[in-house]
Amino acid sequence: MYTYDDPRPMLTVDVVAITKQAEQLNVLLIQRNHEPYQGSWALPGGFVDMDESLETAAARELAEETGLEGVALEQLHTFGDPQRDPRGRVISVAYFAFIPAGTSLSLRGGSDASHARWFPMTELPELAFDHNKIIDEALSRFRSVFEQKNNQ
Repeated sequence: MYTYDDPRPMLTVDVVAITKQAEQLNVLLIQRNHEPYQGSWALPGGFVDMDESLETAAARELAEETGLEGVALEQLHTFGDPQRDPRGRVISVAYFAFIPAGTSLSLRGGSDASHARWFPMTELPELAFDHNKIIDEALSRFRSVFEQKNNQ
């Protein structure tokens, strides 16, 4: 097998799951169980295994860290600022999921997450990494799709 002498970036996935509760948008966050940012809130996500697709990794991480399974995921954007992660050069492919209001959701922290819970978009805690930027991108996409549906 051929290997490269040059360093290579690490690859992760993050999931922005949004739902509407009590007439406001909420985002699903996990409380990190490990460094970096141990104890901080973040989007569900993690490293992509060598033998899995990006979407499979996103679904796996969402299930492992929150208990949510069978959620439809849509690729949102790739985030690659060289300084976005203190562990080194990490590129993240973010996914977006809209959970319809009234869907029965049983959350549980697991894997790298000590807790999982919904936060109103207007009351987000300080987030790890560049997850505020990822949420802003997802919110922009959500509003764009919502406006298109209303204008049809």
